Amino acid sequence: MKNCLKVPRILLPREGFETWSVIACDQFTSDRAYWQRVESRVGSAFSTLHFILPEIYLGENDEERIAEIHSNMFRALDEGAVEKLVRGFVLTERTTLSGVRRGIIAAIDLEAYTMGRGELSPIRSSEEVVASRLPARVAVRRGAPLEFPHAILFYRDKKDKIMQNLLRGDLEELYDFDLMEGGGHIKGYFIPEDVSLEVAYDLHGKGEPCFAVADGNHSVAAAKAFWEELKPTLLPEERRTHPARYTLVELVNLYSPAVVFHPIHRVVKETDAAALIDFFTGNVKCKREGNVLIPNLPAGAAGVEKTDALIEAFVRANGGKIDYIHGERELRALASGEDCVGILLKPLDKDDFFDRLKGGGNFPKKTFSLGEGVEKRYYLEGREISYD
Repeated sequence: MKNCLKVPRILLPREGFETWSVIACDQFTSDRAYWQRVESRVGSAFSTLHFILPEIYLGENDEERIAEIHSNMFRALDEGAVEKLVRGFVLTERTTLSGVRRGIIAAIDLEAYTMGRGELSPIRSSEEVVASRLPARVAVRRGAPLEFPHAILFYRDKKDKIMQNLLRGDLEELYDFDLMEGGGHIKGYFIPEDVSLEVAYDLHGKGEPCFAVADGNHSVAAAKAFWEELKPTLLPEERRTHPARYTLVELVNLYSPAVVFHPIHRVVKETDAAALIDFFTGNVKCKREGNVLIPNLPAGAAGVEKTDALIEAFVRANGGKIDYIHGERELRALASGEDCVGILLKPLDKDDFFDRLKGGGNFPKKTFSLGEGVEKRYYLEGREISYD
Protein backbone atom coordinates (compact mmCIF):
# COMPACT_ATOMS: atom_id res chain seq x y z
CA MET A 1 0.00 0.00 0.00
CA LYS A 2 1.25 3.49 -0.81
CA ASN A 3 2.49 5.37 2.23
CA CYS A 4 -0.12 7.99 3.04
CA LEU A 5 1.60 9.37 6.14
CA LYS A 6 4.20 12.12 6.29
CA VAL A 7 6.66 12.86 9.08
CA PRO A 8 6.04 16.56 9.83
CA ARG A 9 7.87 19.34 11.59
CA ILE A 10 5.47 20.04 14.43
CA LEU A 11 4.92 23.39 16.11
CA LEU A 12 4.45 23.74 19.87
CA PRO A 13 4.08 26.76 22.15
CA ARG A 14 7.23 27.93 23.88
CA GLU A 15 5.35 28.40 27.15
CA GLY A 16 1.89 28.57 28.69
CA PHE A 17 0.53 25.16 27.63
CA GLU A 18 -2.41 25.44 30.06
CA THR A 19 -3.87 28.50 28.32
CA TRP A 20 -2.61 27.51 24.86
CA SER A 21 -4.67 24.33 24.57
CA VAL A 22 -8.47 24.60 24.13
CA ILE A 23 -11.14 22.11 23.12
CA ALA A 24 -12.29 21.46 19.53
CA CYS A 25 -14.38 24.22 17.92
CA ASP A 26 -17.40 21.94 17.37
CA GLN A 27 -17.95 21.24 21.07
CA PHE A 28 -20.43 22.89 23.46
CA THR A 29 -22.33 24.41 20.55
CA SER A 30 -25.28 25.25 22.81
CA ASP A 31 -23.23 26.35 25.83
CA ARG A 32 -22.07 29.92 25.36
CA ALA A 33 -21.06 30.08 29.03
CA TYR A 34 -18.42 27.39 28.41
CA TRP A 35 -16.69 29.48 25.73
CA GLN A 36 -17.02 32.64 27.80
CA ARG A 37 -15.18 30.92 30.66
CA VAL A 38 -12.44 29.84 28.26
CA GLU A 39 -12.13 33.37 26.88
CA SER A 40 -11.91 34.77 30.39
CA ARG A 41 -9.17 32.34 31.37
CA VAL A 42 -7.12 32.80 28.19
CA GLY A 43 -7.40 36.56 27.98
CA SER A 44 -4.74 38.02 25.69
CA ALA A 45 -2.28 35.13 26.12
CA PHE A 46 -1.10 33.25 23.06
CA SER A 47 -3.62 30.44 22.65
CA THR A 48 -5.19 28.21 20.03
CA LEU A 49 -8.45 29.87 21.07
CA HIS A 50 -7.31 32.79 18.92
CA PHE A 51 -6.70 30.47 15.93
CA ILE A 52 -10.17 28.91 15.71
CA LEU A 53 -13.79 29.88 15.13
CA PRO A 54 -15.94 28.11 17.76
CA GLU A 55 -19.10 26.94 16.04
CA ILE A 56 -21.29 28.56 18.67
CA TYR A 57 -20.27 31.89 17.10
CA LEU A 58 -20.86 30.92 13.47
CA GLY A 59 -22.88 33.57 11.69
CA GLU A 60 -21.67 36.34 14.01
CA ASN A 61 -19.24 38.49 12.00
CA ASP A 62 -17.54 35.45 10.44
CA GLU A 63 -15.37 37.42 8.00
CA GLU A 64 -14.07 39.70 10.74
CA ARG A 65 -13.37 36.77 13.06
CA ILE A 66 -11.53 34.83 10.35
CA ALA A 67 -9.37 37.83 9.45
CA GLU A 68 -8.48 38.15 13.12
CA ILE A 69 -7.57 34.44 13.26
CA HIS A 70 -5.09 34.91 10.41
CA SER A 71 -3.65 38.00 12.06
CA ASN A 72 -3.23 36.13 15.36
CA MET A 73 -1.35 33.31 13.64
CA PHE A 74 1.08 35.68 11.94
CA ARG A 75 1.56 37.50 15.23
CA ALA A 76 2.40 34.23 16.99
CA LEU A 77 5.03 33.53 14.34
CA ASP A 78 6.42 37.06 14.34
CA GLU A 79 6.75 37.18 18.12
CA GLY A 80 8.24 33.68 18.45
CA ALA A 81 5.36 32.22 20.47
CA VAL A 82 5.80 28.85 18.77
CA GLU A 83 8.83 26.66 18.15
CA LYS A 84 9.28 24.23 15.28
CA LEU A 85 10.57 20.78 16.19
CA VAL A 86 12.79 18.71 13.93
CA ARG A 87 10.92 16.10 11.88
CA GLY A 88 9.16 13.49 13.93
CA PHE A 89 5.85 12.20 15.25
CA VAL A 90 4.54 12.95 18.75
CA LEU A 91 3.15 10.34 21.13
CA THR A 92 0.31 11.74 23.22
CA GLU A 93 -1.04 10.29 26.45
CA ARG A 94 -4.42 11.69 27.46
CA THR A 95 -5.90 10.71 30.81
CA THR A 96 -9.67 11.13 31.17
CA LEU A 97 -12.49 9.34 32.97
CA SER A 98 -12.52 6.83 30.09
CA GLY A 99 -8.90 5.84 30.77
CA VAL A 100 -5.52 6.62 29.23
CA ARG A 101 -5.91 7.23 25.51
CA ARG A 102 -2.64 7.19 23.58
CA GLY A 103 -2.20 8.55 20.09
CA ILE A 104 0.41 9.34 17.46
CA ILE A 105 0.48 12.83 15.94
CA ALA A 106 1.33 12.55 12.24
CA ALA A 107 0.43 14.18 8.93
CA ILE A 108 -1.80 12.44 6.39
CA ASP A 109 -1.67 12.86 2.61
CA LEU A 110 -5.00 14.36 1.54
CA GLU A 111 -4.55 12.77 -1.89
CA ALA A 112 -5.17 9.44 -0.13
CA TYR A 113 -8.41 10.62 1.55
CA THR A 114 -11.98 10.46 0.25
CA MET A 115 -15.31 11.39 1.77
CA GLY A 116 -17.88 10.51 -0.91
CA ARG A 117 -20.12 7.47 -0.58
CA GLY A 118 -18.78 4.54 -2.58
CA GLU A 119 -15.26 5.98 -2.97
CA LEU A 120 -12.41 3.63 -2.05
CA SER A 121 -9.21 4.99 -0.54
CA PRO A 122 -6.63 4.26 2.19
CA ILE A 123 -8.11 7.04 4.36
CA ARG A 124 -11.89 7.40 4.66
CA SER A 125 -14.31 9.73 6.31
CA SER A 126 -16.48 7.82 8.75
CA GLU A 127 -19.60 9.93 8.48
CA GLU A 128 -21.55 11.89 5.93
CA VAL A 129 -19.94 15.29 5.41
CA VAL A 130 -22.43 18.15 5.49
CA ALA A 131 -21.40 20.58 2.74
CA SER A 132 -22.86 23.60 4.55
CA ARG A 133 -20.43 23.08 7.44
CA LEU A 134 -17.33 23.42 5.24
CA PRO A 135 -17.20 27.03 3.94
CA ALA A 136 -16.31 28.65 7.27
CA ARG A 137 -13.65 26.02 7.97
CA VAL A 138 -12.18 26.38 4.48
CA ALA A 139 -12.17 30.15 4.89
CA VAL A 140 -10.16 29.80 8.10
CA ARG A 141 -7.64 27.65 6.25
CA ARG A 142 -7.51 29.95 3.21
CA GLY A 143 -4.89 32.58 3.98
CA ALA A 144 -3.75 30.92 7.22
CA PRO A 145 -0.04 30.22 7.67
CA LEU A 146 -0.68 27.50 10.26
CA GLU A 147 -3.08 24.70 11.11
CA PHE A 148 -4.07 23.34 14.50
CA PRO A 149 -6.48 20.48 13.70
CA HIS A 150 -8.51 18.39 16.14
CA ALA A 151 -9.03 15.28 14.00
CA ILE A 152 -8.57 11.76 15.37
CA LEU A 153 -8.12 8.81 12.97
CA PHE A 154 -8.44 5.14 13.85
CA TYR A 155 -6.02 2.39 12.90
CA ARG A 156 -6.39 -1.30 13.80
CA ASP A 157 -3.91 -3.10 16.04
CA LYS A 158 -5.72 -5.69 18.17
CA LYS A 159 -2.58 -6.66 20.10
CA ASP A 160 -1.49 -3.01 20.45
CA LYS A 161 2.02 -3.90 19.30
CA ILE A 162 2.80 -0.50 17.75
CA MET A 163 2.10 1.50 20.88
CA GLN A 164 3.70 -1.00 23.23
CA ASN A 165 6.91 -0.88 21.19
CA LEU A 166 6.91 2.91 21.40
CA LEU A 167 6.36 2.88 25.14
CA ARG A 168 9.44 0.72 25.60
CA GLY A 169 11.59 3.40 23.96
CA ASP A 170 13.32 6.27 25.71
CA LEU A 171 11.38 9.22 24.29
CA GLU A 172 11.94 12.89 25.09
CA GLU A 173 9.09 14.48 27.06
CA LEU A 174 7.61 17.56 25.36
CA TYR A 175 4.81 18.56 27.71
CA ASP A 176 2.94 17.42 30.82
CA PHE A 177 -0.04 19.47 32.07
CA ASP A 178 -3.72 19.60 33.00
CA LEU A 179 -6.19 20.63 30.30
CA MET A 180 -8.65 23.38 31.21
CA GLU A 181 -12.36 22.93 31.91
CA GLY A 182 -12.12 19.33 33.14
CA GLY A 183 -10.34 17.99 30.05
CA GLY A 184 -8.08 15.70 32.06
CA HIS A 185 -4.30 15.43 31.86
CA ILE A 186 -2.06 15.19 28.81
CA LYS A 187 1.57 14.26 28.22
CA GLY A 188 3.51 14.35 24.97
CA TYR A 189 6.73 12.66 23.84
CA PHE A 190 8.84 13.25 20.74
CA ILE A 191 9.32 10.33 18.31
CA PRO A 192 12.51 10.85 16.25
CA GLU A 193 12.29 10.75 12.46
CA ASP A 194 13.93 7.34 12.03
CA VAL A 195 11.56 5.75 14.53
CA SER A 196 8.61 7.66 13.02
CA LEU A 197 9.33 6.15 9.60
CA GLU A 198 9.26 2.66 11.12
CA VAL A 199 6.00 3.46 12.90
CA ALA A 200 4.48 4.80 9.67
CA TYR A 201 5.31 1.53 7.93
CA ASP A 202 3.76 -0.53 10.75
CA LEU A 203 0.61 1.60 10.82
CA HIS A 204 -0.19 0.72 7.20
CA GLY A 205 -1.96 -2.50 8.06
CA LYS A 206 -4.18 -4.63 5.91
CA GLY A 207 -7.83 -3.86 5.34
CA GLU A 208 -9.88 -1.35 3.45
CA PRO A 209 -9.80 1.40 4.48
CA CYS A 210 -6.48 1.47 6.31
CA PHE A 211 -7.34 4.57 8.35
CA ALA A 212 -10.69 6.16 9.12
CA VAL A 213 -11.58 9.52 10.60
CA ALA A 214 -13.01 8.86 14.03
CA ASP A 215 -13.53 12.47 15.08
CA GLY A 216 -13.16 15.75 13.23
CA ASN A 217 -14.62 14.59 9.91
CA HIS A 218 -15.39 18.13 8.85
CA SER A 219 -11.93 19.31 9.86
CA VAL A 220 -10.31 16.80 7.48
CA ALA A 221 -12.92 17.42 4.78
CA ALA A 222 -12.22 21.16 4.93
CA ALA A 223 -8.48 20.55 4.59
CA LYS A 224 -9.20 18.38 1.54
CA ALA A 225 -11.53 20.99 0.03
CA PHE A 226 -8.91 23.71 0.46
CA TRP A 227 -6.23 21.49 -1.10
CA GLU A 228 -8.44 20.81 -4.13
CA GLU A 229 -9.03 24.56 -4.43
CA LEU A 230 -5.30 25.33 -4.21
CA LYS A 231 -3.99 22.49 -6.37
CA PRO A 232 -4.89 23.91 -9.83
CA THR A 233 -2.82 27.03 -9.05
CA LEU A 234 0.37 25.02 -8.49
CA LEU A 235 2.98 23.55 -10.80
CA PRO A 236 3.26 19.71 -10.84
CA GLU A 237 6.38 19.75 -8.63
CA GLU A 238 4.70 22.12 -6.18
CA ARG A 239 1.71 19.80 -5.95
CA ARG A 240 3.97 16.98 -4.79
CA THR A 241 5.53 18.97 -1.96
CA HIS A 242 3.18 21.79 -0.92
CA PRO A 243 2.46 21.67 2.84
CA ALA A 244 -1.29 22.18 2.33
CA ARG A 245 -1.42 18.75 0.68
CA TYR A 246 -1.16 17.32 4.21
CA THR A 247 -3.02 17.81 7.45
CA LEU A 248 -2.10 16.96 11.01
CA VAL A 249 -4.09 14.27 12.82
CA GLU A 250 -3.92 12.06 15.90
CA LEU A 251 -3.82 8.33 15.09
CA VAL A 252 -5.49 6.18 17.76
CA ASN A 253 -5.89 2.42 17.98
CA LEU A 254 -9.58 1.50 17.68
CA TYR A 255 -8.98 -1.40 20.07
CA SER A 256 -7.55 0.70 22.86
CA PRO A 257 -9.58 0.15 26.07
CA ALA A 258 -9.71 3.94 26.44
CA VAL A 259 -11.60 4.29 23.14
CA VAL A 260 -15.23 4.49 24.21
CA PHE A 261 -18.04 5.31 21.81
CA HIS A 262 -20.75 7.61 23.08
CA PRO A 263 -23.92 8.48 21.18
CA ILE A 264 -24.53 12.00 19.95
CA HIS A 265 -28.03 12.85 21.09
CA ARG A 266 -30.53 15.06 19.29
CA VAL A 267 -32.37 18.04 20.68
CA VAL A 268 -35.01 20.06 18.83
CA LYS A 269 -35.29 23.63 20.12
CA GLU A 270 -37.77 26.43 19.53
CA THR A 271 -40.51 24.02 18.54
CA ASP A 272 -43.93 22.77 19.63
CA ALA A 273 -42.69 20.17 22.10
CA ALA A 274 -46.04 18.43 22.63
CA ALA A 275 -46.64 18.08 18.88
CA LEU A 276 -43.14 16.72 18.26
CA ILE A 277 -43.47 14.18 21.07
CA ASP A 278 -46.81 13.00 19.68
CA PHE A 279 -45.35 12.76 16.17
CA PHE A 280 -42.22 10.90 17.20
CA THR A 281 -43.89 8.45 19.59
CA GLY A 282 -46.53 7.80 16.94
CA ASN A 283 -43.79 6.45 14.67
CA VAL A 284 -41.37 4.85 17.15
CA LYS A 285 -42.00 3.11 20.44
CA CYS A 286 -40.36 5.25 23.12
CA LYS A 287 -39.88 5.61 26.82
CA ARG A 288 -40.70 9.17 27.83
CA GLU A 289 -39.12 11.08 30.71
CA GLY A 290 -40.53 14.60 30.62
CA ASN A 291 -39.43 16.11 27.32
CA VAL A 292 -36.76 13.44 26.82
CA LEU A 293 -37.57 10.50 24.54
CA ILE A 294 -35.66 7.20 24.65
CA PRO A 295 -36.60 5.43 21.40
CA ASN A 296 -36.60 1.66 21.04
CA LEU A 297 -34.20 1.72 18.07
CA PRO A 298 -30.98 -0.19 17.32
CA ALA A 299 -27.59 1.31 18.16
CA GLY A 300 -25.48 2.91 15.47
CA ALA A 301 -26.39 3.89 11.94
CA ALA A 302 -29.89 2.42 11.70
CA GLY A 303 -31.18 4.15 14.84
CA VAL A 304 -29.64 7.48 13.88
CA GLU A 305 -31.05 7.35 10.33
CA LYS A 306 -34.57 6.72 11.61
CA THR A 307 -34.34 9.45 14.28
CA ASP A 308 -32.96 12.04 11.87
CA ALA A 309 -35.55 11.27 9.20
CA LEU A 310 -38.39 11.84 11.68
CA ILE A 311 -37.15 15.02 13.34
CA GLU A 312 -36.06 16.58 10.04
CA ALA A 313 -39.50 15.89 8.56
CA PHE A 314 -41.17 17.44 11.61
CA VAL A 315 -38.98 20.56 11.57
CA ARG A 316 -39.59 21.10 7.83
CA ALA A 317 -43.33 21.08 8.43
CA ASN A 318 -43.55 22.74 11.84
CA GLY A 319 -40.36 24.67 12.52
CA GLY A 320 -37.62 24.27 15.08
CA LYS A 321 -33.85 24.00 15.30
CA ILE A 322 -31.95 20.70 15.55
CA ASP A 323 -28.76 20.48 17.59
CA TYR A 324 -26.38 17.62 18.35
CA ILE A 325 -25.48 17.12 21.99
CA HIS A 326 -22.60 15.23 23.60
CA GLY A 327 -23.57 13.89 27.03
CA GLU A 328 -26.83 12.76 28.60
CA ARG A 329 -26.68 15.35 31.37
CA GLU A 330 -26.31 18.18 28.85
CA LEU A 331 -29.23 16.82 26.81
CA ARG A 332 -31.52 16.59 29.81
CA ALA A 333 -30.65 20.13 30.88
CA LEU A 334 -31.49 21.51 27.43
CA ALA A 335 -34.70 19.47 27.15
CA SER A 336 -36.02 20.94 30.39
CA GLY A 337 -37.22 23.98 28.44
CA GLU A 338 -40.86 24.12 27.39
CA ASP A 339 -40.06 24.43 23.69
CA CYS A 340 -37.39 21.71 23.54
CA VAL A 341 -37.41 17.94 23.04
CA GLY A 342 -34.39 15.70 23.60
CA ILE A 343 -33.88 12.29 21.99
CA LEU A 344 -31.50 9.97 23.80
CA LEU A 345 -29.66 7.54 21.48
CA LYS A 346 -27.62 4.37 22.02
CA PRO A 347 -23.82 4.03 21.60
CA LEU A 348 -22.23 2.42 18.54
CA ASP A 349 -20.71 -1.05 18.89
CA LYS A 350 -16.95 -0.68 18.34
CA ASP A 351 -16.73 -3.84 16.24
CA ASP A 352 -19.16 -2.37 13.71
CA PHE A 353 -16.99 0.64 12.92
CA PHE A 354 -14.76 -0.47 10.03
CA ASP A 355 -17.38 -2.89 8.68
CA ARG A 356 -19.68 0.04 7.94
CA LEU A 357 -16.92 1.77 5.95
CA LYS A 358 -16.06 -1.11 3.62
CA GLY A 359 -16.76 -0.36 -0.02
CA GLY A 360 -16.89 3.38 0.63
CA GLY A 361 -19.67 3.38 3.21
CA ASN A 362 -20.33 6.12 5.74
CA PHE A 363 -22.21 6.60 8.98
CA PRO A 364 -24.96 9.21 9.10
CA LYS A 365 -23.75 12.57 10.39
CA LYS A 366 -23.22 12.80 14.14
CA THR A 367 -23.65 9.08 14.81
CA PHE A 368 -21.05 8.74 17.56
CA SER A 369 -18.57 10.58 19.71
CA LEU A 370 -15.29 9.50 21.25
CA GLY A 371 -15.92 9.94 24.95
CA GLU A 372 -17.92 12.71 26.55
CA GLY A 373 -17.67 16.31 25.43
CA VAL A 374 -14.77 17.22 27.76
CA GLU A 375 -12.80 14.21 26.48
CA LYS A 376 -12.69 15.49 22.90
CA ARG A 377 -9.34 16.44 21.43
CA TYR A 378 -7.85 19.76 22.50
CA TYR A 379 -5.84 21.85 20.04
CA LEU A 380 -2.15 21.62 20.85
CA GLU A 381 0.27 20.62 18.08
CA GLY A 382 0.33 22.58 14.83
CA ARG A 383 2.24 22.84 11.58
CA GLU A 384 2.82 25.28 8.72
CA ILE A 385 0.55 24.98 5.68
CA SER A 386 1.78 27.97 3.71
CA TYR A 387 5.09 29.24 2.37
CA ASP A 388 4.20 32.83 3.32
